Amino acid sequence: QVQLVESGGGLVHAGGSLRLSCAASGSIFTGEDIGWYRQFPGKRREMVALITSGGRTNYVDSVKGRFTISRDNAENRVTMYLQMNSLKAEDTAVYYCKAPGIPTIPWGPGTQVTVSS
Repeated sequence: QVQLVESGGGLVHAGGSLRLSCAASGSIFTGEDIGWYRQFPGKRREMVALITSGGRTNYVDSVKGRFTISRDNAENRVTMYLQMNSLKAEDTAVYYCKAPGIPTIPWGPGTQVTVSS
């Protein structure tokens, strides 16, 4: 089944770290760019980081130098990670993964990240 499932969120103090994981099941993802998005309460989802199928990365300015995106391609799935360091209260959000080039695949459940100040 082609799906995206996020995990690894939790509650952390400001300055702490978390590592999010995204299980992208389905060989379709191996050749796709995949990104991490986040959604603040009452706001639209925004892209935080993107990793191309070739491993190039891009980050929104607010997380540059603190977050690192990576991926591990297997035959029928991709596991993507978001290492988040020096977390700030303003990073509190629900985090999702998505392949922007395949809009028909539904969003996963997301994983809540809460940073206490």
